Amino acid sequence: MKRCPECRRDYYDDSLIYCLDDGARLLDGPTPDGPPTAILPSAAPSSEEATKTFGDNRTTNEDLPADSGGGKRAVLLAVSVSALLLVALIGWAAYTYYGRSTSRQIESIAVLPFVNAAGNPDLEYLSDGITESLINSLSQIPTLSVKARSSVFTYKGKEVTPQQVSKDLSVQAVLNGRVMQRGDQVVLNVELVDASTGNQVWGEQYTRKTTDLIELQGEITRAVSGRLRAKLTGAEQEKVAKNYTENTEAYQHYLRGRHHWNKRKADDIRKSIEYFQKAIDADPTYALAYASLAEAFILIPNYRLGSPSEYYPKARAAAARAIEIDESLAEAHNALASVTCNYDWKFADAERGWKKALDLNPNYATAHQWYAEFLLSMGRYPEAVAEMRRARELDPLSLIINGMLGVLLMLNDQPEEALEQLKKTLEIDPNFARTHLFMAEVYQSLGRYEEAIDEFSKHYALSGRAPDKVEELAAVIRKAYRSGGPTAYSRAFAEIIESNQGTSGAPAFVLAGYWAHAGEHDKAFEILEKAYADHDDSVLSLKDRRLDPIKSDPRYKNLLRRVGLPE
Repeated sequence: MKRCPECRRDYYDDSLIYCLDDGARLLDGPTPDGPPTAILPSAAPSSEEATKTFGDNRTTNEDLPADSGGGKRAVLLAVSVSALLLVALIGWAAYTYYGRSTSRQIESIAVLPFVNAAGNPDLEYLSDGITESLINSLSQIPTLSVKARSSVFTYKGKEVTPQQVSKDLSVQAVLNGRVMQRGDQVVLNVELVDASTGNQVWGEQYTRKTTDLIELQGEITRAVSGRLRAKLTGAEQEKVAKNYTENTEAYQHYLRGRHHWNKRKADDIRKSIEYFQKAIDADPTYALAYASLAEAFILIPNYRLGSPSEYYPKARAAAARAIEIDESLAEAHNALASVTCNYDWKFADAERGWKKALDLNPNYATAHQWYAEFLLSMGRYPEAVAEMRRARELDPLSLIINGMLGVLLMLNDQPEEALEQLKKTLEIDPNFARTHLFMAEVYQSLGRYEEAIDEFSKHYALSGRAPDKVEELAAVIRKAYRSGGPTAYSRAFAEIIESNQGTSGAPAFVLAGYWAHAGEHDKAFEILEKAYADHDDSVLSLKDRRLDPIKSDPRYKNLLRRVGLPE
């Protein structure tokens, strides 16, 4: 006999390989005490039953040879058994062909933005927050590839088929949801869909009080992971369904904080800090809120909203507190690694931090992205390209990840591949300003300055510059290039950046690079030395090839050593 290791059903047909209930591979089982599971009849039917079974194609006694009754019965028995065996074989073949495809383990999934069915903008944080929480929870399954938030949220507010999502993101399954709030209750409809066929694999409606949202998230995660047929250890099951707080008020503040943080605008970043702090005030042991607060603090100097000396130490304190509460939190290690790299300039420690974060959650796209940017600073371009490709696998529609991959390909001496990558990024969203900036830099590196000017103009226009101002800047740079070549082009750019430094936000190494290409090496070092004194993290780009004209100067190697970057 054989036994299914999943449902424990016993079979007495040794020709079977897979369970007819769940498709699991059968194992040799013990001899049971109870009755067997019937696959074939224990005795052949009578000749009358056989006659009824085969209808117009039946074999009757009149068709049998004029032999003894025993001979007729033997032939009839053989025919009956053969026919039943054939039916069983066809049934088994059909099941294994069609059934196994639906019972296989699903290895990739996209959690689409849950629909705010009430249409109330004040509840948008709730539908978005539940989506993000489920993405984070399912990302803990080691055998499952979960597409990141920035990719799936490109579908927010759009009607899209599972097949289209499968094509865009290369996933096998899609999780959809609708959120309604009725008084103090939340109604959540969830369905898991086979992305290739559009067939529903599983669906459920949950009605819970808002105070039970935390437990509901874990309940849904467990249900989905079971339907994905993921094989989890006890420790992995606990990690997947983990709640980082039992305080409903703290959880609500956290969801609002994430809602604002993901908008990546100046006012929203500040609001996210307020909500994360409220979450911590409500639950001082909320590790995930501390980690998110650290990520928000890190964005402040990056968006030129505050000084590195003020906000990086705050980020370090929040990340360290998160790790103190929960050492297994990948987000906290990622944030601490960023501070260690960008502010402390302790690069070996930072790399260990990123590796720790990725060991804890290999599906964490942001950690792959930030680690790739670290490798870029170290001048390890091939490794950086590989790491950014991994980030793109997890977050295929992320504009910044796709754009940065183009930059890395350029720095890795693959300019044509870089252009192709950036053109694909524009197909995702032609109005993302930074993609045009990256395109301009690639054209610039290739000496195609006219095309670079066109792309810079698009970047400035999409960044909010007035059209007449954009035309004026483009005309100045184009005139300089046509009259004085690349040197005059670089000087014109440097002068424009300096005159608009308060609003342009160009990193110090970019401005220094233009002065270097203009032949003004002293001015380039003056800018870099000021950045070093201000502890500006743009000095981490010292190895960038845009600074090639000054790399033979002894002052360059001296600065490289002081920052601690490898020579």
